[in-house]
Amino acid sequence: MRDVSIIGIGQTQVGEHWETSLRHLAYYALRDAMMDAGVERVDALVVGNMLSGEVSAQAHLGALIADFAGMRGVEAVKIEAACASGAAAVRQGILGVASGMQDIVAVIGVEKMTDDVGSKVTAGLASAADADYEAVHGISFVGLNALVMRRYMYEYELKHEDFAPFSVNAHANGARNPNAMFRRPITEKTFLNAGMVADPISLFDASPMCDGAAAVILCPTELAKQFSDKSVRIAASTIATDTLAIHDRKNPIWLQAAEDSARQAYKLSGYTPADIDFFELHDAFTIMSALSLEACGFAEPGQGTRLAKDGDITLSGKIPICTMGGLKSRGHPVGATGVYQIVETALQLRGEAGENQLPNARVGMAQNIGGSGATIVTHILTREN
Repeated sequence: MRDVSIIGIGQTQVGEHWETSLRHLAYYALRDAMMDAGVERVDALVVGNMLSGEVSAQAHLGALIADFAGMRGVEAVKIEAACASGAAAVRQGILGVASGMQDIVAVIGVEKMTDDVGSKVTAGLASAADADYEAVHGISFVGLNALVMRRYMYEYELKHEDFAPFSVNAHANGARNPNAMFRRPITEKTFLNAGMVADPISLFDASPMCDGAAAVILCPTELAKQFSDKSVRIAASTIATDTLAIHDRKNPIWLQAAEDSARQAYKLSGYTPADIDFFELHDAFTIMSALSLEACGFAEPGQGTRLAKDGDITLSGKIPICTMGGLKSRGHPVGATGVYQIVETALQLRGEAGENQLPNARVGMAQNIGGSGATIVTHILTREN
């Protein structure tokens, strides 16, 4: 198997793109990534998306985007793994290059959620849960996460305000990200005064529905220098699964798939949690920030909120998270989120994160969660020079 590097990145601003189609969003991100890499053609195109069939009435995105981007005839497929579709697509692209089947692969994550902001989107998101044993009872996806958060708070005797630092940190970082949906910092008071969505999850515990696209260009590491002097090597790409339904898990407040995929990633890369300079985690809800930090070895069970309270998750902390705003502030266009995380990790390692740049960032980890933790994809990236 060959080592794989990222030689090009591209992204659109996250927001409500009512006048921009799904295919246009994908094309803009792909165009920018190809220009960044200096390539005019790719061997394959992999698209990560979750909701196009339900919300935009458009499936078959691989062929659609290949055609629209002027790549008619190229191998192109769509990958779906709920909210982890983006990172799962990146992993498929990595496997294609690592195996030697392709040399240049483009991976795009794209989602258009605001074509319908009503029950259709809510129902689409609920399809990431178990249709027969969870969604059939009418529970929404935010409702499932609220149950997990309530149980976590009960087990560890926490209050809602203990989760405020996660949201405050995300919005502080997103305020300095030109591609973020919400570019305004918030205070703890703002967090505490927010309206409730599904108790105990309030408006500032949850990420928004939005549109966006991000893309990366992959090639063998041995060829990367031919295209870019700022390539980023993929040190590990892993994926693990857990039960789809939360009630089937031995411990509903432990992300077993996060632990498993992170453990595999550490083994493949040779790194440990102590070696990770920053962590682009999946903060779709503040509870997921705490659970991810614990499952990946950065905090003991029940101590994830302590890291946040002590300031360890900020840009100047021990393990900075969501350095460009995360899902909460940058936005969560579900099928594209995993690729945004990879793009943002690459920006940090290339020294191009602007006002949010971390000093001497050399090893970054990104983790994308599908459903309530049923599919979790972990990537570790390193700076080439």
